[in-house]
Amino acid sequence: MAMKIIKHMLNYQLDKTFAALADPTRRAMVERLVQGPATVSELARPLPMSLPAAMLHLKVLEECGLVTSEKVGRVRTCRVDPKMLSQAEQWVADRRRMWERNLDRLGAFLDETKPENEE
Repeated sequence: MAMKIIKHMLNYQLDKTFAALADPTRRAMVERLVQGPATVSELARPLPMSLPAAMLHLKVLEECGLVTSEKVGRVRTCRVDPKMLSQAEQWVADRRRMWERNLDRLGAFLDETKPENEE
């Protein structure tokens, strides 16, 4: 039962992560933060939106665990949290391996069932 709860919580967190990354503005913010920490103003500057709108996007990224921020004085600095990014990457990699195995088996099956005159 406990394992089922943990799996559900991880899936819920991944759902929130992929939903956050579905937005191009948030993906751009994450791409920028992968290069290193940035202030909210630095993240908002290249975006075609107001600072409050950019802050709403950052809030979504923080809520799903992709980004952390720290406020020192009047400046809020954001960073990518590699843990959640790694979990999303692992989920995608697991699915890729599964499909590669399935396609390899399909290829082997097709090779075995190929008529003699096609070889």
